[in-house]
Amino acid sequence: MSKIKYLIYTDGGSRGNPGIAGCGAVVADGANNVLKKASQSLGVATNNEAEYRAVILGLETLKKLLGGEKLKLAEIEVRMDSQLVASQLAGTYQLREEKLWPFFIKIWNYQVKDFPKIKFTYIPREQNSLADGLANEAMDGHKSNQNSLLDF
Repeated sequence: MSKIKYLIYTDGGSRGNPGIAGCGAVVADGANNVLKKASQSLGVATNNEAEYRAVILGLETLKKLLGGEKLKLAEIEVRMDSQLVASQLAGTYQLREEKLWPFFIKIWNYQVKDFPKIKFTYIPREQNSLADGLANEAMDGHKSNQNSLLDF
């Protein structure tokens, strides 16, 4: 069976750090065609919390889109402009902030159960504009504190 690749672009932000926070995620196929967009207002959170929540939002969005069995066969690359979070999830940086552990563990559990072929990649901010826009919309209050999945 041929490999199926998916890209997930994520971004989270906080105005004030901690402050009003939001996150966005874009799911694309291997040819970089957008399949689904999602955003979520987070209330008050730190920037790093928002970045982790964006990864969770992206994984949950892909899981809803594909279902269980297809996920196990898929190669998934999560791309983000947070070098810290990408490096922590890839295992090259230590996670020292205790407040982030629940998010890290949730992503780890997703990786073990649903996403066995996943990698986390740091990308420059310019390559992450769609996810950044979704996170900013969420912070602006356009998503009224609810998870929003958008068809593209």
